[in-house]
Amino acid sequence: MLRGRLTYLLKYALLELDRLHEAHLESFGINARELAVLLLLADREPESQQQAAQRLRVDRTTMVGLLDALEAKSLVVRRPDAADRRRNVVELTDHGRATLEKATRASDEAERQLLAGLGEADAASLRQLLARIAAGDAVAH
Repeated sequence: MLRGRLTYLLKYALLELDRLHEAHLESFGINARELAVLLLLADREPESQQQAAQRLRVDRTTMVGLLDALEAKSLVVRRPDAADRRRNVVELTDHGRATLEKATRASDEAERQLLAGLGEADAASLRQLLARIAAGDAVAH
């Protein structure tokens, strides 16, 4: 009965993907959450910690911890916003961009390994369905 529950299935898939990411990202000194932050920051102009936290749907304290770790690894830098000196913006360093490029390829391989048993069409369908859920398109309110 448990194995048919969506909560169990999604959690199991996430745990397996986390395990694969851990193995593939280890040589870059980052984890999947840190990779997500790097991807988010690379996707836009420099933005504030608060904006980044909102986009990742994490609380402010969690975001500060993630950014502290990434800054300690010289992957991101915080600096005062030129338009509003009261707030800081976060952006990737050159080292962060180089790490992101390599780590993204490693993450892609982790995802390929997770989905390998599904075949191309089923893997593409799964991604499309999950993207609809993530976008809110499949959620009835």
